Amino acid sequence: MPDVECSQTSPRGVAFLLAQIGAQGAAKFAERLEVLKLSPPQAGIIGLIGRRSGLSQQALANLLGMFPSRLVLMLDELERSGLIERRANAGDRRTYSLYLTASGAKALQAIGRIARQHDEALCAALNEDERETLARLLSRIAEEQKLKPGVHPGYRRLGAGKKKCK
Repeated sequence: MPDVECSQTSPRGVAFLLAQIGAQGAAKFAERLEVLKLSPPQAGIIGLIGRRSGLSQQALANLLGMFPSRLVLMLDELERSGLIERRANAGDRRTYSLYLTASGAKALQAIGRIARQHDEALCAALNEDERETLARLLSRIAEEQKLKPGVHPGYRRLGAGKKKCK
């Protein structure tokens, strides 16, 4: 059987390329975060809390489209790590507001550096104008798909599919 070069038979549709690059990008980002002992979902939550200090757990779960019980487990991990803190909400003592600790703020800065390095490495084949064009086009696709800006759709699947005990 003759050797067939992969590039001659590989799908080259936009959706496939986006999925392929997205999977590769997600895996590489996770590798880069290992130095901080954080997963990409944890890094995203730290980023959201950093941008929206005082957000309630319920509001964060709604924003992420995530099961509240799964979010509580992730917040527990971040709190045990000393990166976030929960404070009783002054307006409603039944809810907690979320804040970054000093360590969490330092982690957020490190996440930002890693994200910029990751972006640079992922887009190394493109010049600045091409990057801006690509970002603009991808933003249009994301908007048309009704994706929440700055929120990865993968949060919706975290904890999904787990069977509950009877």
